[in-house]
Amino acid sequence: MQLYIVRHGIAIDREDPKCPPDPERYLTEEGIEKTKQVARGVAALGVTGDLFLTSPYVRAAQTAEIFASSLEYAKQKIRRTDLLLPGSEPSYLFRELAKQKQAPTVFLFGHAPQLDDLIATALGSKKHLTSLKKAGVAFVELKRLSPPIGELVWLATPKLLRRAGK
Repeated sequence: MQLYIVRHGIAIDREDPKCPPDPERYLTEEGIEKTKQVARGVAALGVTGDLFLTSPYVRAAQTAEIFASSLEYAKQKIRRTDLLLPGSEPSYLFRELAKQKQAPTVFLFGHAPQLDDLIATALGSKKHLTSLKKAGVAFVELKRLSPPIGELVWLATPKLLRRAGK
């Protein structure tokens, strides 16, 4: 299975007086624009997805929708899962993914540091090996899902992917 792990784009700052509760924090205008550029960069690599899973938090779901537009994935097919919420146990997500045999390429949209936990678990590490930036993307090739055995194929900063999309 190929996993594309995407951290949400730039969201409204927690210190902003207009900031809603954490689950409702949304992408800023800058966050939307930069995430669109990153998604175009991923699309320029010829990547497509069979399954999109997102945290139910607004900023992650918005990021998933932006990627869906660029990768020609139907937005109504995006599935929300609590397994991508901050603090979720990565092994539960891998067990769920093991049931998705018809989806060889999966996009996951969520939050730091939970996504870095997920990457570490996929690579068999107890410690973080990555630190995804907002709208950053990691590509992990999984040889086995549960327990996971994977290889980090690439990790790209948003800046690099925005350049690829130009």
